[in-house]
Amino acid sequence: QAQLVESGGGLVQAGGSLRLPCAASGVTFSRYIMGWFRQAPGQEREFVAVISSNGGNIVYTDSVKGRFTISRDNAKNTVSLQMDSLKPEDTAVYYCAADGPKSSSTMVSRDDRLYNYWGQGTQVTVSS
Repeated sequence: QAQLVESGGGLVQAGGSLRLPCAASGVTFSRYIMGWFRQAPGQEREFVAVISSNGGNIVYTDSVKGRFTISRDNAKNTVSLQMDSLKPEDTAVYYCAADGPKSSSTMVSRDDRLYNYWGQGTQVTVSS
């Protein structure tokens, strides 16, 4: 049974940093696109970042470019989101998600409807 477990959320002041690791099990991790999404109160879930199965193709939403970094370690079945220069508008529940298995090692997707496995989410709160 596939399982994704996020951690690392918490309360941080504006300008601070957090790192969100996501551990995957029950899937052939190296064949999955891994994405991060977030959902703020009263808003729809939105795309944040995605990394291809081989790590060579990465896409960010415009609002986090230059501040967030997605990475993966296929040997450890983990994907991480490093968040720097955090802003109050980054406050949300953050979810990691897996889309696959994929035959293409460079494909990425921003569409949350294509992801078949989701973590339980971790709360990130940025105070002003």
